[in-house]
Amino acid sequence: MSAGKLDMGMRPDPLRLLAQHLPRPLRFLAVGAIGLTTDICVFTILMGYAPRPLSMRLFSLAAATLVTWRLNRALTFDDSGRRQHDEALRYAAVTAISQGTSYAVFAALVLTLFGALPQAALIVGAAAGALVGYNGHRLFAFARVTQ
Repeated sequence: MSAGKLDMGMRPDPLRLLAQHLPRPLRFLAVGAIGLTTDICVFTILMGYAPRPLSMRLFSLAAATLVTWRLNRALTFDDSGRRQHDEALRYAAVTAISQGTSYAVFAALVLTLFGALPQAALIVGAAAGALVGYNGHRLFAFARVTQ
């Protein structure tokens, strides 16, 4: 079911209908902004308990990934025609590569230039990961099944 379509008499989701009016890259960026907010908030909270940025970022990335998968599936990309489990595995593969890119940039910056401000390193890393993630999700994770 593509965003906003009716399914067995169900009413359309107003958020999906609104999202349909935005170009897909803008929807992806909006979902990414929510994911980044989740990432920064979880990271900052965890840093208050255990100031180990490299370890805490692994937990914040996991939380952000869950949030963005559900939102991208609901708002950004049309139904791929795959079972949700298969789509989730494809999403996880792309996300592993994009989050790996994000984490590598974050780690390099937090260990060099931004040691005193790890949130800045997090944002730069997230931007690098977003470039990889959008194309991977568009071309692989949510790509339509072809017959």
